[in-house]
Amino acid sequence: MITFRVSSSVYAYATYLVLLVYFLWPGRFASLYDYIEGENIYDQLIRKTTKNISLMRNGLRCDYSEVIEENLSLYRSPFTEDIINNNVRLGGEYYPEDCLPSFSTAIIVPYRQRERQLNQFLIYMHNYLRRQRIHYRIFVIEQYDPKPFNRAKLFNIGALIAMGLDYPCLVLHDVDLMPMNLGHLYACSRKPRHMCSSLDVFRYNLPYRGLFGGAVAIESSVFLNINGMSNMFSGWGGEDDDLYARLQDKQIEICRFSPTYSQYSMLKHRKETPNKDRVAFLKNGKLRYHTDGLNSLVYKQVGFKLHNLFTHVLVET
Repeated sequence: MITFRVSSSVYAYATYLVLLVYFLWPGRFASLYDYIEGENIYDQLIRKTTKNISLMRNGLRCDYSEVIEENLSLYRSPFTEDIINNNVRLGGEYYPEDCLPSFSTAIIVPYRQRERQLNQFLIYMHNYLRRQRIHYRIFVIEQYDPKPFNRAKLFNIGALIAMGLDYPCLVLHDVDLMPMNLGHLYACSRKPRHMCSSLDVFRYNLPYRGLFGGAVAIESSVFLNINGMSNMFSGWGGEDDDLYARLQDKQIEICRFSPTYSQYSMLKHRKETPNKDRVAFLKNGKLRYHTDGLNSLVYKQVGFKLHNLFTHVLVET
């Protein structure tokens, strides 16, 4: 009988190949998930605007069928390089003047010390959003103090400001994410929506079905109902999972659009310091949903300015 000896180096090489296949193989991701097909997107959107838009009586309603059906890929030059035909209003607000928009959306961006990314974001997003013919305004909520970055708290601050201005729809948006397909309307759907389920850094797959961050569309009324986000997650990680758990606690389901509408690109960025308490906060989060959030929000506003491309809110947390 012939026997073969396999060296330890061969075993090590084989193990390396197995691990490589595991991490690179798309099937390991939660790529199979329920989503809304392109032809059903418009019917799932909530047609609601701010009062000043609702009172406008001149003109016809904007038509969104072509934008959704064509679903153009826009993340390219010249749209990423400079504002094209700049007609954005002071404070980063826009609405079309040749038709009445059906949607009013506040885009809330938490921010600190990412000037280059913010510039890229504002240029591209204004080129992108104006082509959707919606009413929108971009709010940049900047943390001014040196404490660990509190992304969720900044979202809460921006949400309260936007709701005070009568915006019925909130998009909670990271500054490093760029939507690639024009057909993904920045409007709220009947269920809170995870918008960036097809992200390039995840090879356009969804890592896990409970992922609910990056770019999220949620009605103001629903955000109020769940008491917003937790204010306790300073540093990186946990706040998005806590948000998802708050929705589950209220038995509120989420939705996603088809992957062909949900492709996003992530800009390169430095990682924030992880929150060492994030796991513990998530475990006992249910005890705090009613006491930790919008109703416990404490901050100091040190600046409020209407820039050409955004509304800038400077805060100490």
